[in-house]
Amino acid sequence: MLAYLLRRSAFLVVSFLVAMTVLFVLLRLLPGDPSNALLSVNATQEQIDAAREQVGADRPLGEQFAAWFGGVLTFDLGSSFVSSLPVGPEIASRLQVTVPLTLLAFLLAVVLALVAGVVSALRADRWYGIALSGLSQLGIAVPVFWVGILLVSVFAVTLRLFPSGGFPRDDWADPAAALTSLALPVITIAIVMSASITRYVRSATLDVVGSDYLRSARAQGAGFGEALLRHGARNAAVPVVAILGIELATTFLGAVVVESVFSLPGLGSMLLTAIQQHDYPNIQGILLVSTLVVLLTGFVADIAQRLIDPRLRTSISGNGLR
Repeated sequence: MLAYLLRRSAFLVVSFLVAMTVLFVLLRLLPGDPSNALLSVNATQEQIDAAREQVGADRPLGEQFAAWFGGVLTFDLGSSFVSSLPVGPEIASRLQVTVPLTLLAFLLAVVLALVAGVVSALRADRWYGIALSGLSQLGIAVPVFWVGILLVSVFAVTLRLFPSGGFPRDDWADPAAALTSLALPVITIAIVMSASITRYVRSATLDVVGSDYLRSARAQGAGFGEALLRHGARNAAVPVVAILGIELATTFLGAVVVESVFSLPGLGSMLLTAIQQHDYPNIQGILLVSTLVVLLTGFVADIAQRLIDPRLRTSISGNGLR
């Protein structure tokens, strides 16, 4: 297992380096010039040349990449072309909204999906099992922004139980106010995410319930609940953990939509503003952090699968490619 961890960690580092290179190249292939963020429509050639020199766009691409790569290694993501503020601290400030939003929504979605998935699998012949399965299919088809608008209309406008948007200016100085501001966004994401996870939990539960080893355990005198928890839970968890890793990464990346609906000052709104202003350092920094989150999430999910299922650890020792 230790050898696998080392190989997987090396693969993580290589993947991050490749992602950095691809990100840098793709941004430079986009139409427009980074210096446009500093120029007016009627800028003269002298002003254009000065702006290009200021943002480093006049240097060769290799030199630009080396400077950016060296900055990343020292945790320096550069400064915004528009505000001249350091990118790293600004991203850290925005993560104080995006990370709690993502994690709280993820935890709520997992709880809802586990209950709905198991019940819809074990009670597939009952009306409520069928209803839960149907609701999960409906939840996948509903756009997340539509769910957000609906919740705002009901709980913010009509019932006035939660604010319709925004976040406290003092951030988490008042945790109650901050959590209240995140309540509707969290529920919005959790509803859509739990619908997707419910399908996988239901499928994994059905596979376990119909397995030979579960029937053998019951034939030896174990009750259904005991056999399911002792022998089926870990087997059902292996495919679900992989899906949870994907869902968590997707939620983090997709927070931009929910943050726009609820006017939250998170990473997503920062990215939209940076794109509109052609602010390359902010765009690069946000996409780099997002890529790192996705890679780390996949890494943790992969390790968790092997900790849960001993068969995967056996295949690691028996096959050097895994």
